[in-house]
Amino acid sequence: MKEQFTTNVINLKSYNISEADKIILMYSKEKGLIKGVAKGIKKPSSKLGGRMELLVANKLMLSKGRNLDTICQAEALNTFFNLRNDINKLFYGLYASEIITNFGIENDPNSYDIYNLFYTFLDEMSNANTKEQSMLTLLKFQLKIMDITGYSLELSDCLKCSARLNNNEEIYFSIEQGGILCKTCAENTGKKIKIHYKITQFLNTLLKSDFRIKTQYDDLVNEKVLTTCINLLKNYIEYYSPKRFKTTSILNSAEYINDYNTVKR
Repeated sequence: MKEQFTTNVINLKSYNISEADKIILMYSKEKGLIKGVAKGIKKPSSKLGGRMELLVANKLMLSKGRNLDTICQAEALNTFFNLRNDINKLFYGLYASEIITNFGIENDPNSYDIYNLFYTFLDEMSNANTKEQSMLTLLKFQLKIMDITGYSLELSDCLKCSARLNNNEEIYFSIEQGGILCKTCAENTGKKIKIHYKITQFLNTLLKSDFRIKTQYDDLVNEKVLTTCINLLKNYIEYYSPKRFKTTSILNSAEYINDYNTVKR
């Protein structure tokens, strides 16, 4: 009898391998990125059915195979139903899933933290009541996933000279170095973006706060500021991603992304 195991997962991608079967790429709470064969899933009689849709959290039972494990049972933990009723929420969810796919690994030592962050993000996104709430939820995810995966931002002191920056100084964000620079240190640095001091305060507060905790900025921040911050993190994430992104064209529309003529080379 083949060895079986159970794990909590969130579905990321699916691939057709026959007229009836699919391979499902998932992020597991215990094992990081995993793949499993969902046999007969495309048949109307399949018991797996909608549980294998993208961005659904399941408790799975799998049977270990030589090359690929087989999904035997699936119990839905959360379908994040409202995520599918809003096109912006769905786009943000798909973008977040690609970040997980690009930065996640098999047997990930950070799997517990990444799974919980991803689950919390999808739950908060599903329950967001306004566009600003949805955008703020995405921004929190961008900040915290980079922190967990070892690419946390430095938003208090200059990366080069360690000077504490204040609101009277010109501040630049370095895409390559992942943090802020004073005017002097930024002069001989590559790609950088001039940002307002209050942006650094805002991002630093979100980075250091629990995902579900409401900060003093939550009811004050507007769509323009959120757009600027999401784009800043998008560029930073793309720079360090080991794989090219396919979903970022969604975020590149005029509705979401500001003009970045302030980028210096």
